[in-house]
Amino acid sequence: MIRPGPRNLLTDVPGIRVGNAEDAAALTGVTVVLPDRPMLAAVEVRGGGPGTRETDALAPGRLVQTVDAVVLSGGSAFGLAAADAAMLWLAAQGRGFAVGDARVPIVPAAVIFDLANGGDKAWGAEPPYRRLAAAACGAAAEDFALGNAGAGLGAKAGDLKGGLGSASAVGDDGLIVAALAVANPVGSTVQPGSSALWAWPLEQAGEMGNQAPPAMPAGLEPDFPFLSGLAAGGNTLLAVVATNADLDRGEATRMATMAHDGIARAVRPAHTPFDGDTVFALAEGSYPLPEPRGVALARVGAIAADCVARAVGRAVYLAESTGKFTSWRERFRK
Repeated sequence: MIRPGPRNLLTDVPGIRVGNAEDAAALTGVTVVLPDRPMLAAVEVRGGGPGTRETDALAPGRLVQTVDAVVLSGGSAFGLAAADAAMLWLAAQGRGFAVGDARVPIVPAAVIFDLANGGDKAWGAEPPYRRLAAAACGAAAEDFALGNAGAGLGAKAGDLKGGLGSASAVGDDGLIVAALAVANPVGSTVQPGSSALWAWPLEQAGEMGNQAPPAMPAGLEPDFPFLSGLAAGGNTLLAVVATNADLDRGEATRMATMAHDGIARAVRPAHTPFDGDTVFALAEGSYPLPEPRGVALARVGAIAADCVARAVGRAVYLAESTGKFTSWRERFRK
């Protein structure tokens, strides 16, 4: 049997902490996923307009197999600077890949576009992302806020306020899988003509406010709430999936690939030319993957996809109206 973990957060996977920091005036923020020790990682990028850093290093066959942190940030390309501060913070802790006497922290990163959400982006020569990343590293803990937190502060989801969400799944056999998502997609997270989130069939223990099933079948026409204003790279959904299974780089890549299905379950349409959808995968390694490994890996990937969908649903459900965007709860639970 599989059920949500004790926190229902990414940090139900052992050895992972998460830190958030926000700039309320700019309506933007940074989220840092901080393993206690270097952790095997992989990535899969499927959106048409990604903004990423160090993702090439996570491909199968690369020299470095582990990462010291994963940074998710607002700010579009400006937000990639957040990884600089995370690297410096980690280096001060003596963390990083050893190259002779030097240590180089490995910190992949990805960003969402939140530059047009109504916040004050007149930051001049010093965008806030280095400062926010350092604060997020210092705040990293097993318990952390969702909704308008971290990189989710400035997010939107279709024409609703987006946010930061997380969900986990724990099996009686000891397997743990969890996800963290920054929900900022161009597609809708809500079924047209309904208040039901697309992720509603996967809700566990009221984590999305006890969703009501949709009153009618879903239509075939995709919902583009901002059709006239779409631009490549103007949105993006980011996720980190983690497990305690002992995956290798290729298996972790497969988990990230399958986890993208969770985006498609929670957002319609997904992986558009206007999104930079990116999923990072982390494998802690304390749970021996049983034989046959292919079957066990398929199970891990399927659970990861459901966790991503639940994390997206929770992000939208827990978000609060901010800037230009109305929250799901304000619109549908008046």
